[in-house]
Amino acid sequence: MPASVDSLVSWSTVDLRRAIGDKTISPVELLQACLARIESLNPHLNAITATCYDRARQEAKAAEEAVLRGLPLGPLHGLPLGVKDLEETEGLLTTFGSPMYRGHVPAADNLMVGRMRAAGAIVVGKTNVPELGAGANTRNPVWGATGNPFDPRLNCGGSSGGSAVALATDMLPLCTGSDTGGSLRIPAAKCGVIGFRPSPGLVPVERRALGWTPISVVGPMGRSMDDVGLHLSAIAGRADCDPLSYDVDAAAFASLRPRDLGSLRVGYTVDLGVCDVDDDIRRVFLAKIQAMHHLFKSCDEVRPDLAQAHRCFDVIRAANYVARYRDAYEADPANLGPNPRANYEMGASMTLADYTGAHLDQTRMFKAFQALYQDYDVILAPTTPVTPFPWTQLALDRINGRPQENYYRWLALTYVTTLMTNPSLSMPCGRDHAGMPFGMQVVGGFRQDLGLLEICKSLEWAWARHPDLARPLPDLDRLRAQAAPDFRTGIVTAPPDAALVHGSAAAARAGGSFDVAV
Repeated sequence: MPASVDSLVSWSTVDLRRAIGDKTISPVELLQACLARIESLNPHLNAITATCYDRARQEAKAAEEAVLRGLPLGPLHGLPLGVKDLEETEGLLTTFGSPMYRGHVPAADNLMVGRMRAAGAIVVGKTNVPELGAGANTRNPVWGATGNPFDPRLNCGGSSGGSAVALATDMLPLCTGSDTGGSLRIPAAKCGVIGFRPSPGLVPVERRALGWTPISVVGPMGRSMDDVGLHLSAIAGRADCDPLSYDVDAAAFASLRPRDLGSLRVGYTVDLGVCDVDDDIRRVFLAKIQAMHHLFKSCDEVRPDLAQAHRCFDVIRAANYVARYRDAYEADPANLGPNPRANYEMGASMTLADYTGAHLDQTRMFKAFQALYQDYDVILAPTTPVTPFPWTQLALDRINGRPQENYYRWLALTYVTTLMTNPSLSMPCGRDHAGMPFGMQVVGGFRQDLGLLEICKSLEWAWARHPDLARPLPDLDRLRAQAAPDFRTGIVTAPPDAALVHGSAAAARAGGSFDVAV
């Protein structure tokens, strides 16, 4: 049992749910502890944006009463939840980080949020994102930037950056994420938590504009593998809104069984054959492979043939932006910020031959990549090619002095595995050369989501016992002692209406104009 209410928030999600069920703690008590932690830390990080605290308190009280009355409880009963600001939430401001949606209050939850609420989760607020989810730096013109919990001056990743920060600092036990080119995995890597990109269709996505294109998924984040499994158990399974979705025994994810690492065949690659990776990150990655290779039956370097991955991703990603934002762009190109506008214009300039060629390349690479799993159970790679850089820099333009072709090329380690459609996650694996969290990307076999999570549960256990591989934790006392940084730059304009934000003073303070040239 915790010595204080403040320590309650550091319990695992699984332990919190168990304690709620056996009446050791109350959902009201847990919510109060989370709100206190948010009040204490969010001004230093700006991870939580619009909030609905009053509604959350009412729902926590109702959840407490359900426990006392002995009613059936869902798998997430009484657990506070942060929802990424790309997911629509009933009655709660959803801006997508874009001035176009500064006053957008949805009438209904989207499917994933609805499933989590049906499982008993209590929505507390939204978590910050880049504008329209474009890029891996969580900053936008509505709310400003989100800082890294290990150093608030640095990038926390994106686009699920607010969720990763809220989890890393124990503001909330549950947070949602989504992933196209790495948006679950990159912020998890930079903040020392877990981000799981499931196989397309395992978790239905109703907001995917091109329903048969498996590039974008939604999924769980967490502080432990068991937490990720519990979260996934509430959201997985077929839904008629997603043509890629399929039936699955979702409950199996809530009880992950450890796998025998001694029988595991591991392949590793520092760059997937096509990605620029900083020399220091290369050395860190290879040192970590050396530190863990004795755990496995075999551990060999692999060299996948993915030469066309960059152009393939450019085309398929850009097509999705054309599908989603054509009306907004044609009404006024200024509706889109620099990142989403660049994506749209790239897509609008492409031909049917470009699009067909990209899918032919993706199919060929997919088949070649799956052949690796005849000899290996998982493949390891770095999640990101560089240590976190300042969030005032919109994107990374060079790696090892090599210019990057566009603002997202530095995300290649994750978007290349996106194209393969294999389940993939980033889990914390010690620190890098700069003392920041190092994320290890673990890529499982085709549609082997449960197997991947169970392998990673065993990796988590083994790495926790090695000082160079264990999950790092941010120094929260040091964070509190520092002056809260100003996550706005440029001329401050009016934030979203206070009534829409539901009285979140910290969120309102973060609103304003964001000068991308900083």
